[in-house]
Amino acid sequence: MHRLVSTLLTLALPAVLADPGLAPAEPNTPAAVARVRVVKASPAEGTRWVAGSLAAVRRAVVSTRMAAAVRSMEVQEGARVRAGDVLVRLSDDDVRAQLAAARAALSTASAQERRMADLAPVGAATVMELDQARAQRAQAEAAVSAARAALGYTELRAPFAGTVQARRVNAGDLVGPGQPLLELEGSELEVVASLSEDEARGLGIGQELRFEANGEAGAAQVTALAGGGDPLSHRRTLRARVLRGAGLASGTFARLALPAGAATPRRGVWVPRTALVERGDLTGVFVASGGRAQLRWLALGEGAGDRVPVRAGLSAEDAVIDRPDALRDGQRIEVAP
Repeated sequence: MHRLVSTLLTLALPAVLADPGLAPAEPNTPAAVARVRVVKASPAEGTRWVAGSLAAVRRAVVSTRMAAAVRSMEVQEGARVRAGDVLVRLSDDDVRAQLAAARAALSTASAQERRMADLAPVGAATVMELDQARAQRAQAEAAVSAARAALGYTELRAPFAGTVQARRVNAGDLVGPGQPLLELEGSELEVVASLSEDEARGLGIGQELRFEANGEAGAAQVTALAGGGDPLSHRRTLRARVLRGAGLASGTFARLALPAGAATPRRGVWVPRTALVERGDLTGVFVASGGRAQLRWLALGEGAGDRVPVRAGLSAEDAVIDRPDALRDGQRIEVAP
């Protein structure tokens, strides 16, 4: 019996050793040396770019004060106009008829007033009759002035120089008081951007900032910065009038450069967004140290561009590994020149 058991164990042992699932665990094979590219964390004094857009400083919706038919549209969308140029002509037939009637009434009232003025001194007309004649003449003059003003409303002119952005009506349409007929934008532009409280810190009215739009560089001067910020999002709207910049148009995407003290957190550094590593709710970076990759968990600030502010966990002297795909904490690395 003992000889049978010994024989079975002798036969089974090679099979056990040959089965990888049953064999003793081998030590983990060291990971291959990874070749990495290192970037330096930027000190907090660097410039920060934020997204914005170009908008017209002046914008007007041209409407009418009267009910009339559109006789003609004098401009097309995209047309550039000067201040005072006629944009829309309305039918003026009714208004001209009213003006003619008012002038006739004024002529009659003026003649009656002169007659009463001649008769009153000789007692042929009373003082009351003279006063009534004068009042009727004044009313007739007011009617003429109103008709002249109404005639002026039949020509809608550009309140300032700019570009026609939209036409709301066409020739022959009936329009009423207050109805929008077209939209006009001035030629002066401004950069509009939404900033966090950190980004807005240190900015002031009159400060000059750099911006980029359509690949062109320009300069803009801060003209407005919302005072209290939005109580929910805690963001503020910045407006900066464009001082220099060619070939720009309203609605164009723009990047605004915020200088030190405005765009940066009070302390910390910036790292490229491409260097970030996410593990669940944690975010960190790999740092090159002693020939190995060390994972550092970070506390980040708010950032919407290609660089992110770091509140804690990193210093400006650290060598951050960019694009750390498939790296493991403690893995040996070779830094590319």
